[in-house]
Amino acid sequence: MKLPLYQVDAFAARAFEGNPAAVCPLPHWLPDTVLQAIAEENNLSETAFFVETADGYHLRWFTPVAEVDLCGHATLAAAHIIFHHLDRPETTLRFHTRSGLLTVQRDGPQLVMDFPAQTPVACPAPQALLDGLGKTPLAVLAAADYIAVFSSEAEIHAITPDAGQLRRLDRRGVCITAPGDNVDFVSRFFAPNYGIAEDPVTGSAHCQLMPYWSERLGKTRLHARQVSRRGGELSCELRGDRVLLAGTAVTYLRGEIDIG
Repeated sequence: MKLPLYQVDAFAARAFEGNPAAVCPLPHWLPDTVLQAIAEENNLSETAFFVETADGYHLRWFTPVAEVDLCGHATLAAAHIIFHHLDRPETTLRFHTRSGLLTVQRDGPQLVMDFPAQTPVACPAPQALLDGLGKTPLAVLAAADYIAVFSSEAEIHAITPDAGQLRRLDRRGVCITAPGDNVDFVSRFFAPNYGIAEDPVTGSAHCQLMPYWSERLGKTRLHARQVSRRGGELSCELRGDRVLLAGTAVTYLRGEIDIG
């Protein structure tokens, strides 16, 4: 069986920026073991698979080691492929996922994703978090991930995490965040339990960051930057229990998988 495969740099204006994701359109669902094997072979933080349905697309995301409930950059990448390579006329795409209905809308050069907000709550700092970051944050919150809040962008850049310690935590990953020097807030994201030492740009983490920073800064439209080595920019808006994440994407690679 031969399957099309794309690699997209999401939350990027040009190649070699943002977060790379693989996108694999399918004519029908293959066994989960095959999907996981493809994701492992791709060895990117996420591989998105989708199958067209009567009213949209069924979309799933796999890291090299597991399926996840929500992924922003791979959703952006999948929408980019549908809009730019599959010649679909729609201006809004509907994705049915493990996190419910997600939509992506064209807005000029940007794609705007409508995701569920996940409000984090304050919690005690697990010792493995403190040991894993090597620095005590101002506050720790938890939703799908642990969120460690620091006072400055410089502190976010300076942290060198201990992946072995972070693997002891009971959440998907750890997001560190602080006010930005030239944007509203910055962040980095680590998920070693899912085979991701550091994710370049993490849309799903901003579903948790936005409720926190929106309340703290007193505004619902924010400009964020994930300050990983590759880096990426996100325009974010909190609308009640939803978060709008806008960004651009570029196609890096087009090819074909031969799985026999």
